[in-house]
This record gives sequence, structure tokens and C-alpha cells, in this order.
Amino acid sequence: MNRWANFLLLVGAPLLGAQCTASNVPSLKVPSCDQGTGSVQYDKSVPNGQGKFPLTQVDLCYTNNDIKITFTAFEEINFFYNESHTTNDPLYEYEVMEAFIYHGTNDPKSYLEFEVSPNNVTWQAFIYNPSKVRAESMPFDNGQLKTPIFDGLVTSTELDRDAHIWVSNASIPLGLFNVDDGEAKGTQWRMNFFRTIVSPDTFPDQGLGAWNPTNMSNFHMTPFFGKVLFV
Repeated sequence: MNRWANFLLLVGAPLLGAQCTASNVPSLKVPSCDQGTGSVQYDKSVPNGQGKFPLTQVDLCYTNNDIKITFTAFEEINFFYNESHTTNDPLYEYEVMEAFIYHGTNDPKSYLEFEVSPNNVTWQAFIYNPSKVRAESMPFDNGQLKTPIFDGLVTSTELDRDAHIWVSNASIPLGLFNVDDGEAKGTQWRMNFFRTIVSPDTFPDQGLGAWNPTNMSNFHMTPFFGKVLFV
């Protein structure tokens, strides 16, 4: 199922989304990069986490001016992407790994969405989602970062087809979230991590996975964002 095209399932979404609150979402402590990483693994499908999904890992740490994220996709079969895609093309229709990031503790109405594909192309934008669940009758918009490399948002990606693994390393500037250099320690965040899988035979119907699965085929449900503390 293409999670960006799935508008019809969102009728009544505010009520459903309210079933998940910050008090019962997963949490993660993230150290500075000179102290190691904080890691999560997930193999839960979206919606509801009831189905099996290929194992995925996300490792995070922070420096004076960046968030460092390593995405690892295990059990990869297809490595399916569009070779013609460039920055901010609709990568999400194919296979990607994603982070939704907000600096703060509440269920956000605006947050960064970052995506990377197996061929190291990225999509990045600040999302405006005032309903917090992408409700059909409410605004849903984005402001894309059009020069991510110049902005300091850089990635490197390696594929190991024999081992069925692909790994992407990303640097995301703390300044995007109004965190001054050297001031990340002690900051609190809300995040969720996602992966999509699809093959040439099943396209455009995707399999969806998440660190904290939403209860609909819709990643944009911020009450499901986990709690992250930079220690």
C-alpha cells in the first residue's frame, strides 16, 4: 500500500490517533558520538505491528552540530528504487528508510521528515500536519529542503546484495531544530523510524514497517512518535 496515497483510510483519524499517547510510546537514550550510539531494532509491520516485517536497525548519536543516524535494512530482497530519481523526487513510492524528527516533548504539528533510498538519494522536508494524524479534512503540507548537501545534510549508502543488507549513514544538522552548536546534551525529542519494501512485481503496493507502528497505513501520526533523550 502506498502510504502517501492512502487518504481514504484517514476518515476518523483524530479519534484513532488519540489512542496512543506519549506515556506509552517507546523511548531511547542517545549518547554523544564519542560515547557510542543508542540503537533500536524493529520488525513490526504497519498498521498495528501485528505482521512480520524485515529486521531494521537505527543507530543514533550526536556531535556538537549534527545528529548522526545509521539506518540498516536487513533481509532485503529487492533493493528497488527508481534510477531516474534525484533529490526530493517521490522516493517514498519505492524502497526507503525514514526518520521523522521533532525537537520537543509534545505530539508535534510540524517535524522533519528525512528519507534515503538504496541509491543514496534523499527526500527531506518540514511537514505541517496540524491534525497530528494527517486527517483528511485538515491541511497537510511540506516545505522541502532544496539544497540539503549545502545545508549540511549528507548521506552515504552501501549495498551488500549477497548479504541482503543496505546501510545508510546520515548527518542531520542540529541547527535545523534551533539547537545551537554544543548544546544538544539534555535535549528531548520525539521521533519515529520507518521502512518501506516493494518489488517490481508488487509495485506500487508497499510493505510498511516502523519502530512504533501506527494503527493505520499512515506514517504521519505524531502521537506514535517515540521519546528520545540526548544524554
